[in-house]
Amino acid sequence: MTPLRRPVGLRFWLITLAAVVGMLVTASLGRWQLSRAAQKESLQAMLDARGALPAIDGRTLTDPASTAPEAQQALVHRAVELQGRWLPEHTVYLDNRQMQGRPGFFVLTPLQLAGPGAGVVLVQRGWVARNFQDRTQLPPVNTPMGADVRVQGRVAAAPSRLYEFQGGNSAQGSSRIRQNLDLAAYRTETGLALAPLTVLQTGPAGEAGDGLQRDWPVVGAGVEKHYGYAFQWFGLCGLIALLYVWFQIVRRFIRPRSQPAA
Repeated sequence: MTPLRRPVGLRFWLITLAAVVGMLVTASLGRWQLSRAAQKESLQAMLDARGALPAIDGRTLTDPASTAPEAQQALVHRAVELQGRWLPEHTVYLDNRQMQGRPGFFVLTPLQLAGPGAGVVLVQRGWVARNFQDRTQLPPVNTPMGADVRVQGRVAAAPSRLYEFQGGNSAQGSSRIRQNLDLAAYRTETGLALAPLTVLQTGPAGEAGDGLQRDWPVVGAGVEKHYGYAFQWFGLCGLIALLYVWFQIVRRFIRPRSQPAA
């Protein structure tokens, strides 16, 4: 009984090369997903640590020492408590923003901090649905007046930017409905002594009597998704290896037992 061997040609080496490349690519993608999961876990640990710290006040955000990039990064996601009065005449509505899968506006209003010489903090107050019959109509948002407004939230960077065509309305001072908002341009437009960071107001919907929803996305979530993707990529890598071994080695170089010897 001698094994049946088929001649090895160019097709065999091309398939071998394709299998090796496929296994390397899928294995690399699996490792990348694992690294993304590790980054998310590290970010979540950092968020938990910062969440356990005492809440800061508005003066910390407006302190000139907080303008350095390193100082700003250290304050992001910290709990914060603000006290002051709203400046509703400078309210901005960011368009095409979603919350729980529904499109609408993010409502941003500056808060003048209490105390002489205090600065201003831009507060991302929440989300409100829009009127699809009249896209230029502003939804009603109740803004409490007075100098004793208290806001609880967490420190955040500038609002995320969405794609907009050239000549969009992000820089138009006459429009309260905008696609994006640049803090530096907004500071120049309003003349306010804005802090370099913003605040995401927290709390259940309607807690402040403004009718806004505040179900902000959870930062650092999605670790299980990355592990699932990694499992899929590693599984595909193993499948490529298994198919290659079976069709290109076992069936090619090993003669079935039922076949008689030549």
